[in-house]
Formats: sequence, C-alpha cells, structure tokens
Amino acid sequence: MGLSLALNNARASLSATSSQIAAASRNTTGADDPNYSRKIATLVTGGGTTAVVIQRATDDALFARKLLSTSDAAAAGAVSAGLDSLSRTVGDTDDPTSPAARLGSLNAALQAAANRPDDGQLAREAVESARDLALSLNAAADAVHTVRADADTALGASVTRISDLLSQFAVANGAVTRGSANGADVTDALDDRDRILGALSEEIGITTVSRPGDDMAIYTDSGVPLFDRTARRVTFAETVGFTAGTVGNSVMADGVPVTGANSPMPVQSGRIAGLAALRDTVAVRYESQLDAMAGALVDAFAETGDLGAGPVRRAGLFSDGTSGLVPGGAASATLGLAAAIRINAAVDPRTGGSLDTLRDGGMNGPAFRANPGTEAAFDGRLRDLASALGTARAFDPGTQITGVLTLQSFAAASAGWLSNERKLATSEADYQSTLLSRAGEAYSNAVGVNVDDETARILQLEQSYTASARLISVVDQLLKTLMDVVR
Repeated sequence: MGLSLALNNARASLSATSSQIAAASRNTTGADDPNYSRKIATLVTGGGTTAVVIQRATDDALFARKLLSTSDAAAAGAVSAGLDSLSRTVGDTDDPTSPAARLGSLNAALQAAANRPDDGQLAREAVESARDLALSLNAAADAVHTVRADADTALGASVTRISDLLSQFAVANGAVTRGSANGADVTDALDDRDRILGALSEEIGITTVSRPGDDMAIYTDSGVPLFDRTARRVTFAETVGFTAGTVGNSVMADGVPVTGANSPMPVQSGRIAGLAALRDTVAVRYESQLDAMAGALVDAFAETGDLGAGPVRRAGLFSDGTSGLVPGGAASATLGLAAAIRINAAVDPRTGGSLDTLRDGGMNGPAFRANPGTEAAFDGRLRDLASALGTARAFDPGTQITGVLTLQSFAAASAGWLSNERKLATSEADYQSTLLSRAGEAYSNAVGVNVDDETARILQLEQSYTASARLISVVDQLLKTLMDVVR
C-alpha cells in the first residue's frame, strides 16, 4: 500500500512538473512577441487529486492605460503629419515663394514703379510680382485642399481597418467564451483578443466592458457601441475632390456620427479623431487666413469710378477672375478667394492687357481712370496702391489672428500661426509617444516574459522532474524485489 501511494504521488508530480515545464518553455518561445502574456501553470489540489491550471499574467489597469496612450499617440501623430505636409508645401516667411515673401516683393516693385512711373519695365515687374503673389495664394489653397483630401482618404482606410479588426475580434471573442465555457485553455485566445484591441485603439479611442464568461463589449471613448455580442457597422463615404467650403462626411458607428461638427458623440482620440480635426478644423482655419489675405488684396487694389449713380468700386489689379466685384466684410464673401485670385486680365500683357492701366487706372473702363490725361509722369495711382498695401485693417476674427494689421503683418502672422500649430502638434505627438512607450514598458514588465527567469524556472523544474523519475525507478526496483521474494 505504501509503495502504491508513493508511485501514484511520483507519477502525479511527474505529470504536474511536465506541465509546468511546458508552460515555461511556451513562455520562452513567446518572449519576443509583444502581444504575448506570461503563462502561469498553477497546481490545484482537490478531491484527493492535483491538477495543473494554466493562467496568464494580466493587469487590467495597465492595459487600459496602454490602450488610451495608443489612441492619444495616434491622434496626435495624424495631426502632426498633416501639418508637416502643409508646412512643407506652403513654406514660411523665410521662403521666397511664400505669400508673405511675395507681398514684400510686390510692395518693393510698386515703390520702384511709383518712383519712375514712365518706366514700362518697372511696371511689368510690378505686374509680374502681383502674378507671383496670386499664384502663391493659389498654390497655398491647393496645398490645403490636398491635405484635406489626403486626410479624407486616410479616414476611409482607417474605417476599413476598424471594420476588419471588429470582425477579427468577433472570432477571437467567440473562441474565448466557448473555451471558458468548456474549461479549455483560452490564454492564447485572450492574447489574440488583446492584440486586436491594441490595433483597434490606434484607429479609434475605445473603452471595454468585461462580462461573465470572459465575454467583452467595446465602445468608443464617447460611448457608441462598436462590439456588443456582434460587431457593429462602422462606415464612411469618402469625398471626391476638396475645394473651399467642402464639408467632408462623418464617420458613422452603429448609425451615429462620431466625427464632424454635428456629431452628438464625437470620438476624442485615435487616428480618426486626429484626421477629422486636421481635415475639418486646422486646415480649414488656415485656408480662411489665405482667403482673408486674398480679400484684402482685392480690396486694397480696387478701382473707384462714377457710372452716373455715385462712386462704384470694382476689382483692380487683383480679382476673382469672374465677377470683378470687391468682397464685402462677411467671411462667406471671400470663401475660396485664395484659390481663385488672379491678376486682372486688363493689365496682363499675356492676355492682351495694357501695363499702363497699372499707372493710370481704368482696368474697368474709362470711368475708372485715375490719370485722364495719360501723363507718363503720373505717379498718384501707384503711390496710392503702395499706401493701400501698407494700410492697417481689421481681419475676420474667425481666422484666429486678431488686431488691426497690415497685409504684410497679417501674412507673417498667418505663417507664424501655421508654424506654431505645427510646433505644438509635434510636441504633443512626441509627448504622447513617450507616454505610450512608458505605458507599454510598464505593462510589459507586469505581464511580459523574462527569459532569464523562465530559464531558471525550467532548470528547477527539471531537477524536480528528475527526482520524481528517480523515485519511480526506486519504487519499480522495490516492487520487482518484492515480486521476486513472493515467487
């Protein structure tokens, strides 16, 4: 009876040690996988028997912190990347092709032409400077539209990935709940589920709710369901082509808009939050500054004439290319003007215009001439233009540039605003990236695998295994001796 008990105990120890060695070896194999959590073989004794239960190391608080950091870093990174692209395309005040630099060149050209109004070459240079300025504003507006279109396309790609990840989560969650109900080892399935949650948090800010049976539900960080028993539909319709005033579509989750100004429950983090902010807020605000510059240019260079019913103002050196009207004070009146502004065809020698109209006026007809006698030395109009260019004015507060400023100062302030937004976005992206690194490190320290520890554990378990095997061998020899005596 004593030998039988010893044999059974040795066999049980051998089996348990074998399972523990397998778990430690499994940990060593998964050590390089960032989504792998350490497996723990726990001995459970009950009813006179000993069983090995495989559990995994976990820390719900640290994992939730890691998901939040992932979402925040992705949002900040999306805004920073978009502003980098916009800044590279538009340039800054030191770039000779920027609107601010072109304004300085035009001012210098007008001063030179005013000093020698009879010099046709100086007039031509002034007109070409005006053309360069208009083209600079056109290019800047086009850059804004490109950044917005790229953000819109990226939103579509992000939504496609979200839908795919939710489908994957449905499979992984099903494997976890079924395995838990059957008493199977679901630790690998739980790792897979956490991996999907990590990838999902890059695209959209999420919160999770654990339920009985190891089931889990997912919501956006604003409370809209993404997965509750089944994956919810996340959709987005990309916009074909962006122009001034284009309003991009909202990302829809379970039928609720989660981006856009009219969203009742907007997401606060994740790549789609950053892309939506870039497309709908940051880029739009910069374009409003460009439009304000264009509107001020048209106003500053307008011509005034009398058509019989009192003074009338018409677009002069700069116009929108179609109406010839001078924008009013409302922001809507100048919407898209930066993309449309150009020099007046009446002064453009490339289209048959006359350079003399820069000096004399009359781009809108004889009633608008400032030099009726066509005197070659007339410099009044040119000096008025240079003076108007340097006149301080109030700009639309919606541009976020306040105060009474000259056009040159406003253009410099706009470039400074873009540079500052880029700097803030870069700092925020770096900060969030650091937080993510720290959160990931803390979580890894809590649930990850230390190969040295696992190797040491395997060596200890092998010694225990050897001892159990030796005990079985001794019992076997004793039983053999006993049988020999009986015979």
